[in-house]
Amino acid sequence: MSQPHFIIFANEKGGTGKSTTAVHTAIALAASGHRVGALDLDHRQRTMTRYLENRDATIERLDADLPRAAFEVLEEHHEAALEAAIARLAADADVIVVDTPGRDDPVSRAAILRADTLVTPMNDSFVDLDLIGQVDPDSFKVTRPSFYSELIWNSRTERAKSTGKSVDWVVLRNRLQHVDSHNLRRVGAALDELARRVGFRVIPGLGERVIYRELFPKGLTLLDLQQLGEVGMGHITARQELREMISGLGVPDVGAVEQKVAAAG
Repeated sequence: MSQPHFIIFANEKGGTGKSTTAVHTAIALAASGHRVGALDLDHRQRTMTRYLENRDATIERLDADLPRAAFEVLEEHHEAALEAAIARLAADADVIVVDTPGRDDPVSRAAILRADTLVTPMNDSFVDLDLIGQVDPDSFKVTRPSFYSELIWNSRTERAKSTGKSVDWVVLRNRLQHVDSHNLRRVGAALDELARRVGFRVIPGLGERVIYRELFPKGLTLLDLQQLGEVGMGHITARQELREMISGLGVPDVGAVEQKVAAAG
C-alpha cells in the first residue's frame, strides 16, 4: 500500500494564518477527490480541530453534502502518539495535512521529517522574514539564513538519507498587499535570494480578508460559497486565490495516487 502524501504546515511564529491555511488546504484537496486526514499537533490552541468540528456540526445541522476531512488532535504530546495517530489516519487517506504548533519541540521536528511538502506560511513583512533569514538594515540584502532555515535544512538532509525522498519546501506569502510598495518589493527580493540559497519555493497564499474570521464559527471555507448567502466579488477573488495556492503546492492528483497504489499492489 502506498504511503500518503504528507503536507506539514510549520512556522514557529504565530499569527501567520497557518491553521486557517491548513484547513482550507485540507478541504480543497478533499473537494478535488482526495481522501484527506488532518492532524492537529497543538492540543492547547486546537484551532484546526475546532474549525473542522464546527464544519462537521454545520454539515449535520444543514444536512449538507460538503467535502470533509477525517481529523484528530494529538492529546498526548510525544512521538509514539504521533506515529499512532498518523497510522490511524493513513489507513483511509492519500493525503495527510498536519498543523504544527507555533513553537519548536521534538514532536514538531518528528512531523517535519515526514514532510513530502513542507509549508511555511509567513506574513509579508520583514518581521516574519526574520524567521528564515536575516537582512542588512540598510541594503535589505540577506546576510545569513536563520536558525529555522538551518533546522529545516538539517531535517531535509536527514530525511533524504533515511528514505531517499526529497522535501518540497514551500514558503507561502500570506496577507499580501494588493498595492505595490517598496516593502512588498524588498521582501520579495529578499525571499527570492533566500530561496536560491536555502532551497525553497515561494508562492502567494491567502490575502488579508475579514471573510476568513467569519467562516470559522461554521467551519466553512471559500469553496462553500453556496452556504454563505450573499456573495460579493471579494469572495470570488479570495476563492481564486485559494485555488491558485492549492495549484502552487503541487500535490499529486488522485489519478497519480491511484496509479501508485495499483503499482504497489
